[in-house]
Amino acid sequence: MNADERRWLYEKKFQFFFDKKSDVLDIAIGKPKEAISREIGNDVIIRTDPKTKEIVGFTILNFEKRFEHKSRSETLPITATFGQIEELEAEG
Repeated sequence: MNADERRWLYEKKFQFFFDKKSDVLDIAIGKPKEAISREIGNDVIIRTDPKTKEIVGFTILNFEKRFEHKSRSETLPITATFGQIEELEAEG
């Protein structure tokens, strides 16, 4: 991954929306926009931009229900890569 690609990761803000009645957590990467949705397992839906195929968000169904009989920790089938901000500043 080059410096421009890493910078893109840092410039995107995550926005969280929770619908308590439907028990759905929606996470947008950057500004929410139209996307193609696909369930990847365990009630987790990934959203991708139809043109660029980039991931633009996630939806987690039954969000609160996951914690009814468990500790406050849950593992989801999502992996992300983050770096250090100092790396970007040194390269820029």
